[in-house]
Amino acid sequence: MNKIVIIGCGNVGMSYAYSLLNQSTPVNELVLIDINQDKIIGEVMDLNHCLAFSPSKIDIKVGTYEDCKDAKIIVIAAGANQNPGETRMDLIYKNAKIFKEIINSVMKSGFDGYFLIATNPLDIMTYLTFKYSGFAPNKVIGTGTSLDTARLRFLISEKVGVNPKDINAYVIGEHGDSEFTLWSSALVGSEKIDKYLTEEEKESIENDVKNAAYEIINKKGATYYGVAMCLTRITNAILNNENSIITVSSYDKENDVFFGVPTIVNKDGASKKMYIELDRKETQKLINSIFALKEAIKKVENS
Repeated sequence: MNKIVIIGCGNVGMSYAYSLLNQSTPVNELVLIDINQDKIIGEVMDLNHCLAFSPSKIDIKVGTYEDCKDAKIIVIAAGANQNPGETRMDLIYKNAKIFKEIINSVMKSGFDGYFLIATNPLDIMTYLTFKYSGFAPNKVIGTGTSLDTARLRFLISEKVGVNPKDINAYVIGEHGDSEFTLWSSALVGSEKIDKYLTEEEKESIENDVKNAAYEIINKKGATYYGVAMCLTRITNAILNNENSIITVSSYDKENDVFFGVPTIVNKDGASKKMYIELDRKETQKLINSIFALKEAIKKVENS
């Protein structure tokens, strides 16, 4: 049985739940956990009223941490929101405390499935989940730079006039200010990106990708549809054993950090990181991104 528990039923958690209902994801049971009981009762009612038109039949209910015991995937979307003017890193202390309480409660249930993390600062929260749970690293997955990669492919597709699915380009590193695009290996179909974009156009697109969340937050208060679709994409890859390559936040043993990198995702979770050939500038950018993440982790551990 494929049971999913969502912890944190705000905009991201509920957008994910709604996405599950519309994508024929092989989920049998969906459990919602949140500190606001009235809200999740209403959310469960609202979602259940969709089932007559949904391609999937899912048992949706209000739950407690005891329901985590036999879950296949626990999605954590709980935490403080990123306000206008805040960076993802500004949330680190508030959300680290919240996560410690959540992970401890989950582990007391006997949970032995997969953690899927959507809370910012994403890579730090994924790392803390790994440490607090004691799980093997393949069983702890963050959405990573999957949304940034989707934004990149959309913006390139608009510029060159092809389907975003035919753009083979990745954003890697921290899901945040130190992320960067792998331009050296980016392709439009089978052709090098340099055939289509100038250096100035590439720089403009990369800046738009980095600033997308800030712009959306300033205009509508939060981002949630995009990350919800990323969560659903990762969920499908796990439950359907797809062996899909997704830029999730996965563990780098050498540096003891999680960051966004193309990773094979299947029934074993974050099964294998893909080898990436970087040019000199990209290598330095990755070093800088890893350093930023390690420094942030130190701050949390020393607080």
